[in-house]
Amino acid sequence: MGLVGVLESGNGNGVGSKSAYTRMDSEIRNEDGVSPCHPQANTSTNKYVFVCAVFASLNSVLLGYDVGVMSGAILFIQEDLKITEVQEEVLVGCLSIISLLGSLAGGKTSDAIGRKWTIALAAFVFQTGAAVMALAPSFPVLIVGRLLAGVGIGFGIMIAPVYIAEISPAIARGSLTSFPEIFINLGILLGYVSNYAFSGLPVHINWRIMLGVGILPSVFIGLALFIIPESPRWLVMQNRIEEARLVLLKTNVSEIEVEDRLVEIQQAAGIANAMRHEQKAVWRELFCPSPSVRRMLITGCGIQCFQQITGIDATVYYSPTIFKDAGIKGNAGLLAATVAVGFTKTMFILVAIFLIDRVGRKPLLYVSTIGMTTCLFGLGLTLSLLGNGPLGIKLAILSVCGNVAFFSVGIGPICWVLSSEIFPLRLRAQASALGAVGSRVSSGTIAMSFLSVARAITVAGTFFVFSGISALSIAFVYMCVPETKGKTLEEIEMLFKNEKERRGGELELRDVEHLVQKEPSG
Repeated sequence: MGLVGVLESGNGNGVGSKSAYTRMDSEIRNEDGVSPCHPQANTSTNKYVFVCAVFASLNSVLLGYDVGVMSGAILFIQEDLKITEVQEEVLVGCLSIISLLGSLAGGKTSDAIGRKWTIALAAFVFQTGAAVMALAPSFPVLIVGRLLAGVGIGFGIMIAPVYIAEISPAIARGSLTSFPEIFINLGILLGYVSNYAFSGLPVHINWRIMLGVGILPSVFIGLALFIIPESPRWLVMQNRIEEARLVLLKTNVSEIEVEDRLVEIQQAAGIANAMRHEQKAVWRELFCPSPSVRRMLITGCGIQCFQQITGIDATVYYSPTIFKDAGIKGNAGLLAATVAVGFTKTMFILVAIFLIDRVGRKPLLYVSTIGMTTCLFGLGLTLSLLGNGPLGIKLAILSVCGNVAFFSVGIGPICWVLSSEIFPLRLRAQASALGAVGSRVSSGTIAMSFLSVARAITVAGTFFVFSGISALSIAFVYMCVPETKGKTLEEIEMLFKNEKERRGGELELRDVEHLVQKEPSG
């Protein structure tokens, strides 16, 4: 079944299969979450939202391509520009660190110019950086291009999940908000393939072509600006109600549902604007949070950090180093092995998209974190006991592929889904930016220290450490992550206001209705 088919047939119920607590949605959906009337309009709407999600996710290809291509290009940059191991770590890891500037600025920028044009800005800044890197005559110039690319990536990774969450109906939001992670994985695979394809060229040319090819997705992003609409929630916050209604008419299946959602968004935006009039700054609320916002921040920022500190970027950036330690000889063999890793990572993200709105977020997170812990521990054992032999090479490739597979089926995409849907409208952009900052800082720290740590405690010892951190992530999922499948963004906000439901227990329907009467969603 294609991705559009997945979106059209997904079950997104919240409390029980026939829950009455879906606001007015229950009046216009059947028990499978699909409008019983206007099936053609429903199909057309799903396809339109699908296309918008695809185009909004193109910036993620840039991030993925950069991660994948640098793992191979660094071998030839080192040979061509004669850089040291420390310079290699800085070159690889600085993109993640500097991207926090884009992520921090992204929240404020998207509130000022809109989600759509923030996507465009991200592509332009990255394109400039990629061009500088491809033409760099020396290491300092290469770093300048890398820093520009990092700022663009920071904008992109922050805004894409927010935009998609705000245009998506609740029934398909999990699948659609996972699209950026799909495109990151696709970009990684393309980067690995590019490494292998151009590795035979002269050393002073091949890495420049590898990096320069990353400019191409920006062309498609330019075309996307003529197709995708602005976020209806942002339009409401700018008091452009009629424009928001027109967007909602394209992304929802009936006028009744459109009016219902518009009222809901206006209520949420009204609370946000009232808070502005009271001069209570968003950043102050994030840094001096209420108990419910604190729980949201722990969940959103925590899952972002665990996504990175379990070592996924070390596995992707330094996979040639891992496979060399396992016994693979020659650049061609090393780069061919990385293609297998990229292919596995991309295929399993598609599995996650199919399951995320059926199985739910939390079960997939359990499968993911437990599987990653096992594979990371297995990789450490393989490298320490069976290195430099045919069996060791096979088990190392299997362990790395298993690790990226479990990552892609759970914590990889779900991290972005959760961080874009758990925060209330007034905080969503800045809180998502804060989570992205945590992700990028964690990623950069791992990338910039992996070679040094591996030299100190061996590559095998490093992966034993990663497996221990991954084990801690299992406990974090159990204690801090709620199930959000099938709930509207406003319902999810209410979920964090109740300690019992946050820890996984579903409230009885009458209790939920009582909460709705006492405390309107916003």
